[in-house]
This record gives sequence, C-alpha cells and structure tokens, in this order.
Amino acid sequence: MLTLKSVLAVVLLPFTAAVVIPLLLIRSVGSIRIGWGLPSPASALPAAAGILLAAVGLYFLIGTIRLFRIAGKGTLAPWHPPQTLVVEGPYRFVRNPMITGVAGILLGEAIFFGSLPLFLYFLLFAAVNGIYIPGLEEPALDRRFGPAYAEYKRNVPRWIPRYPPWNGQHIPPREGDSQ
Repeated sequence: MLTLKSVLAVVLLPFTAAVVIPLLLIRSVGSIRIGWGLPSPASALPAAAGILLAAVGLYFLIGTIRLFRIAGKGTLAPWHPPQTLVVEGPYRFVRNPMITGVAGILLGEAIFFGSLPLFLYFLLFAAVNGIYIPGLEEPALDRRFGPAYAEYKRNVPRWIPRYPPWNGQHIPPREGDSQ
C-alpha cells in the first residue's frame, strides 16, 4: 500500500529531478532540437536513442522505488530510509540503480530533445551525486548496515552495472527470511 511518505519521496526527489527541472529548463531556455536537425530518416536515431535510454532509466527507477518500499520497508527519502539493506533486483547489478536510473532519464531527455542545457543539467546531477554518494551516503550506510554493506560494496560496483549479477551469497539473510 502506498503511503504519504512514499508518494512524497517520489514526487519531491526523482520526479522533481527527472521531470520538473528539465521542463523548467526547456521552458526557460527554449532549446529543443528533436532529431538534432538531421535530415530524415537519420533524425529518428537520436530521438529513438533518447527514448530508449530514458525508458531503461525509468525501469531502474520504478524497480528500485518498489524494492525500497517492499524489501527495505522504507522509501528513497532520507526522512524515511529503508530499514533493511536491499541487495536484490537491480541492486544485484549496481549499488545505485536509482541514481543510475535518474541519470539515464536525464541523458535520454537531453539526447531526445537535442538540448545542451539538459545535457549540462545531466552533468551537474552526475557530479553532485558523484560527490554526495561516496562522501556522505556510503559512510552512513556503512554505519547503519555494517559488515553486510561492506561485503556488498566489495562485490557490486557503484555506478556501472556488473554482469553477471551478484548472487549475494555472503550477505546474511534479513530477519524473517527463510534460508
């Protein structure tokens, strides 16, 4: 069941980052070049690439929000974080699939709209998270989840998904999980 905390977390964080800010940028700057001014049918290539990248990012984002709520018993918001360490689904491929998802959406939007301001916003988003996550978020997760998070960090990359996915065999099961 969706709670007010869950809805607020999604609306205030990824929706604002991936939809509201890009719309404001496009509106204020007015820089849209779908197809990048290429002749048809070549103009369909950047549009298709942008849509595909944004769709993959949205898939990651929705999956991680759902896992945080169901498996983690919390939300993506700092005011209601997951109560348990989530290491399933897309978290088996990459430690930050939520940020990877939003970054994919932002890059997809920049490519689709052919917008330099959106691309610069994507770079800013990546830079801010590149500082915030290793500098603040990961140390906090180390303190919260201890050796389980340390083991997870050793086996799953921060940004670029790994293949094959990690099987998590060294992570102790959460309370109530069957073995």
